[in-house]
Formats: sequence, C-alpha cells, structure tokens
Amino acid sequence: MIKSWKNLFVALGLSLGMAAAHAEKVTVAAAADLKFAMADIVQAFEKAHPNDKVEVVYGSSGKFFTQIQQGAPYDLFFSADIQYPRDLEKAGQAGSKVTPYAFGRIVLWSPTMDASKMTLQSLTSPEIQHIAIANPKHAPYGKRAEEALKAAKVWDKVEPKLVFGENISHTAQLVETGNAQVGVIALSLALNPQLASKGKYYLIPDNLHEPLEQGFIITKRGENNAAAKAFAAYMNSPEARAVMTRYGFVLPGEIK
Repeated sequence: MIKSWKNLFVALGLSLGMAAAHAEKVTVAAAADLKFAMADIVQAFEKAHPNDKVEVVYGSSGKFFTQIQQGAPYDLFFSADIQYPRDLEKAGQAGSKVTPYAFGRIVLWSPTMDASKMTLQSLTSPEIQHIAIANPKHAPYGKRAEEALKAAKVWDKVEPKLVFGENISHTAQLVETGNAQVGVIALSLALNPQLASKGKYYLIPDNLHEPLEQGFIITKRGENNAAAKAFAAYMNSPEARAVMTRYGFVLPGEIK
C-alpha cells in the first residue's frame, strides 16, 4: 500500500513537472494606445491558454523599434505605425511576416472642457494655454496629431502651447492630471471607462492626416516560442476582434 502511494506521488510529480515544462511566457512590446484593449485580450487569451503567461510592456512604437534593433527581449511587437515592423522584417529581425491588425483614430479630449463641441480651430483660443500631444519624433500618434494640426492650418498658432507626452498613454495622463487643458489622444484611450467618465471627445477627421495603420510581428527572439505564435493567432479570433472594435479601432477590411 505504501509503495503504491509512493508510485502515485511520483506519477503526480512527473505530471506536474511536464505541465510546468510546457508552460511558456510571452513578452509583448505594445504601442500605448493598446493599453486597455490589450489588457482585455490578454485576460481572455490566458483564460483559454492557462499554461501560457503574457507580459505586456507599453510605450512608444519608435522607441520599441530602436530597442528591438538593439536586442531587447521582446517576443512580439505591436506597433501603432506598421512601418516599424516592416523595417524590422526587411532587416532580418522578424520571426514572422508583418500582420496588419488595426487602424487607429485620434481625438481631442478634455476633462475640464466639452471637447465634443470643439474643433481643431478651437485650440487657437486664448482660453486654452496648454495642449498635449505625443512626441512626433517617435510616437505615431504624435506624428498624426502634427499632420492634422498643420492640415487644419492652426499649427503655427498652437505650437507654443504644446506639451509633449512620451507616448500616447502619457499624453492622456498629462491632460487627465491637469498639466494640459486638452490633448490629442487615441480614441481607444478616450473610450476606456476611466477616461470616458471624466471627459468628452471630438473625433478628428481622418482626412487630415495619414492613416494610422498598425501592425505586429513575432520578433526573431520569439520565432520558436509556441505561446507567441498562439497569441499572434489569437489576435484574429472573434473575441480579440470584438475587443478591438469596442475600443474604437477600425479593423483591416473594414475601411470604407
């Protein structure tokens, strides 16, 4: 009897060891506009894949691009500008083809003013002294904000008022904390309940800027990571697509 119990414990130990061996971790570098949508997607993915763990780092796409070139340990890279992963693929630093996953939109958002009644011309008002946008040098949303402000012919008037966020999430934070009265942020952030309960937004016409086409790759580091491949595939699932739509992203094939 004792021997059979010992055999049972040995079998259980081997079984648990094998399960642990099959568990894989995925490290994702994701554009900051995905902060809330990605959190929901990861939660659903981990529920469907209990042996896999996804860790997400959020930031500006341009900085992630540079970090991956320098060997940063990311298995997947979700970029707000599809050109960054395309450049990595061309340089032989991708473990997969580039996959387009969404088009982003930019909005004016404010917790202290009714942004739904504003336009870009409203930003020239003397009442508005500080306007937050993401840094155009490395943040795709900042580049599109600059393009829109120039297309609306207000850039020269508003440039002295600008304060720059490190990424689009930091930009929203600058407005939320009162360091700017209004900001050009991602629609995906404005739709998050945390911000939606504090302010309103104005959807900036997308003909004022280049498309915010977004894409991802499995990096060279992640090309043999089965969990990374599973998560990449999951992004095209009905569940993940529904989350992206809920946060205001326009999915590939849905452009009118």
